[in-house]
Amino acid sequence: MKTAAVVIAMAGSAAAFTSAPAARSSTTLSESKADLQAMAGKLNPLVKYWDPLDLTSSAFWGKSEEATIGWLRQSEIKHGRVAMAAFVGHCVQSNFHFPWAMTLDGTPFPSTDLSPPEQWDALPFSSKAQIIGFVGFLELYSELTPGEGSDIGQTHYTKGGQPGKFPSFDGVPHSVPFNLFDPFNLSKNKTAEQKEKGLLVEINNGRLAMLGIFGFVSAETIPGSVPALAGIVKSYAGEVMAPFSADFVL
Repeated sequence: MKTAAVVIAMAGSAAAFTSAPAARSSTTLSESKADLQAMAGKLNPLVKYWDPLDLTSSAFWGKSEEATIGWLRQSEIKHGRVAMAAFVGHCVQSNFHFPWAMTLDGTPFPSTDLSPPEQWDALPFSSKAQIIGFVGFLELYSELTPGEGSDIGQTHYTKGGQPGKFPSFDGVPHSVPFNLFDPFNLSKNKTAEQKEKGLLVEINNGRLAMLGIFGFVSAETIPGSVPALAGIVKSYAGEVMAPFSADFVL
């Protein structure tokens, strides 16, 4: 159930960008601190640009400022998408679960009587491994860059590529019906201004979702820590930072 929510949220949020082309573009989109400052004013006119740790000038791994900014932009967009998926998943699986069997032996999906973290703990280890493996595949594939002379793929986000844009599946040997990045070509006929606005909306929604999911987790693990959620979320006595604690202990 959570996997479905993750896929839906990622697919929907990714539609804010341009659909991935089959051939690699030579255009670079390197951003500078000035570009971030301009974007920050559009994202939040009150706070505007805020980088108290001066991360944009940290030159991660000895890379340039543009490469560092590309990495930071990719990280924020990705974390925002994960948070949106987690927030939606939390809300949905707290109230609904699939009516069919979860496993071949007829085991049903965890009951809504359990909190979302308890539902995760109740999953068989094989189910958890499939979810982690699928997400790991997406993470690995998103970092792939085309080899020398390849006409399939996209420029890496630290080398002038577009942060948040997931590579197409055109290079996969077998047929894949949809791309994860805008699978239904919803942005095909959108103007550049509409796409830019969609990206800003996605970033702001992601930031809000990060606060929201941490609010849920805090309320579940520390009763009374979020007064607005008192009596709404179920408490959890397990370890949210140890996802396999119900299966084994190292």
